[in-house]
Amino acid sequence: MQKRPDEDPTLVAIRSRAGPITARLRHGLIHATGIPYANAARWQRPYPAAPGPYRATRPAPACPQLPIPRLDALLPTAFAGLGFDEACLNLSVTAPADALGLPVMVWLHGGSYESGAGDMAVFDPSALVAEGRVVVVAVTSRLGLFGWLGGAGRPANLGALDVIAALHWVRDHIADFGGDPGCVTLFGQSSGGDLAARLMVSGAARGLVHRVIVQSAPLALSLQAGPMRAVMRRAAEGLTADASTQQVLDRQAAVRRAVRRFGLAGQMPFGPEFGADPFPAEDDLPAAHAAIAAQIPLLIGHTRDEATLFLPPGDATLARLAEPLRRLGVRALTNRLYRCPADAFAAHHRGAGGQATRFRIDWPGGAWGAAHLAELPLLFPGPDWLGTPMVPLGMNLEQPTRIGAPLRRAWAEFARSGQAPGDLPGILRIAG
Repeated sequence: MQKRPDEDPTLVAIRSRAGPITARLRHGLIHATGIPYANAARWQRPYPAAPGPYRATRPAPACPQLPIPRLDALLPTAFAGLGFDEACLNLSVTAPADALGLPVMVWLHGGSYESGAGDMAVFDPSALVAEGRVVVVAVTSRLGLFGWLGGAGRPANLGALDVIAALHWVRDHIADFGGDPGCVTLFGQSSGGDLAARLMVSGAARGLVHRVIVQSAPLALSLQAGPMRAVMRRAAEGLTADASTQQVLDRQAAVRRAVRRFGLAGQMPFGPEFGADPFPAEDDLPAAHAAIAAQIPLLIGHTRDEATLFLPPGDATLARLAEPLRRLGVRALTNRLYRCPADAFAAHHRGAGGQATRFRIDWPGGAWGAAHLAELPLLFPGPDWLGTPMVPLGMNLEQPTRIGAPLRRAWAEFARSGQAPGDLPGILRIAG
């Protein structure tokens, strides 16, 4: 599959149908980063990237994006080492150096369809790959106004079409890295989980995805969004393809302001537009879901206290007075945004003859408890999580790596066999 170039023992050459690819070898793992899977001009559909050669030794650039102050404060170094570029249709592959026919896990990051990137340091899959004997592919795609709002001169759902193009690349090329293209699990968290669920239903992903893991997806927020989309399109009127990147971002900020009155839906205004390629109309979603349910095992769940990320504890003095009300708010918002939609989605999957397993992440994490993001330091342990409210104060890297090992094994085994995990006391509770 690969050979080591004479000039640098840390590099390997991958003989691939995508063209020769130079990657890094570290601790027995191949890291091939920033491989173009498609090309696209602004607001144009993606088309397959030309064959290499590619030097896949630098992280994929992130799509240009606006800051999200809450997340920037939580993860201040998350974008360290990444550039920003509209030409962001890249993926990264992490695989054991001796991989052959291993399960493939395709990662979709969160960020409300307008922030984040596949190669953020907090998504380092090395532990998952090494321990689980899987191949992980991280996808970077277009976000925000670059990828998700239809309108004059802008097709809807370009970000989804990007991910479908990446899945085609996986089908055609992942065997060159030791992955099995017939055993592909799509997994994502938050908006990435929402997109995984929607692509599962999409006919365009049929045969490209064989199992799905949906983590902390706000599945109801993108439904019945027609009035909000109309407001968004009006706020984006007059924006042309020759605008500068900064002008697009400035207009995206105006779109954000325009949807504040839509409450919770306005917190994630970008995302799937149903009835536009590749998604069925909203009224047709139940039938489309039923048509594929029996073919795709589903693992879907949420963290116990998701909404703590949005309603974090206050200082000690205020907490004594407000803590009971805050806890009620966390429970109500968690149920409304995450638990109840996941229950309904899983029930529909089962009712159509599919295998669906519900889970809840109970790991208490750090100061904010089992909040939104809480499972990510266990799935992707790395130094950028240390010192954040997601892990206990003073924790070193060995601890989340050790604590998260059973969860990583469970996810890898589901990817390998479709076998649902059992309870992992203190970490994962299976709800049926």
